[in-house]
Amino acid sequence: MLEVRSVSKSYPSPEGDVAILSDVSLSLAPGDSAAIMGPSGSGKSTLLYILGALEPPTTGSVTLEGTNPFGLPRKQLAMFRNKQIGFVFQDHCLLPQCSVLENVLVPTIVGAAEPASNAHARQLVEQVGLSHRMTHLPGQLSGGEKQRVALARALVRRPRLLLCDEPTGNLDRTSADSVATLLLQLQQAQRAILIVVTHSVELAARFPVRYDLVDRKLQRAA
Repeated sequence: MLEVRSVSKSYPSPEGDVAILSDVSLSLAPGDSAAIMGPSGSGKSTLLYILGALEPPTTGSVTLEGTNPFGLPRKQLAMFRNKQIGFVFQDHCLLPQCSVLENVLVPTIVGAAEPASNAHARQLVEQVGLSHRMTHLPGQLSGGEKQRVALARALVRRPRLLLCDEPTGNLDRTSADSVATLLLQLQQAQRAILIVVTHSVELAARFPVRYDLVDRKLQRAA
């Protein structure tokens, strides 16, 4: 369960604190998925970084499966993020010198390796339709293929929470549809909680739960 309670975020400036988020709350169970929309600069990415334990809220709380990541020591926080949270960004962020399989396995390098990691990574590469690209480098892939590798990488440790920041923003329509379909299929297969922030009305329409982030507040869309 992801529980977000009265989260606010502000940053200091010479003119005083600048509020980015105000009193944001939401609750999602395993297998739930939600899309968050809002204009540029509305705080969507900031909210995602807070949910992903990359940045602490100014006030309020975030718990995932009963754990408040911001109460953990620094090393344990890093391990929590690595094991419990998967990230997919607009830019695939693949390592250019590593093969498709090696890129998917990158999150498993940190901490104790699981014996089945390699087999699971291969399975994910097959599930995203890239078994024939297993040993290829990112420079040999299309934009859609790179993003499918990024999706497989985000899921390789079977995270409880999957966070996506404009995952189809750099893709053509056909590739965007393919990545969106895979994203929802794999999320359901692993029963992860999925949150996507996007400007794409088409992508958001595929989610059963939609929110709008307007005037620093999160509102359930009609």
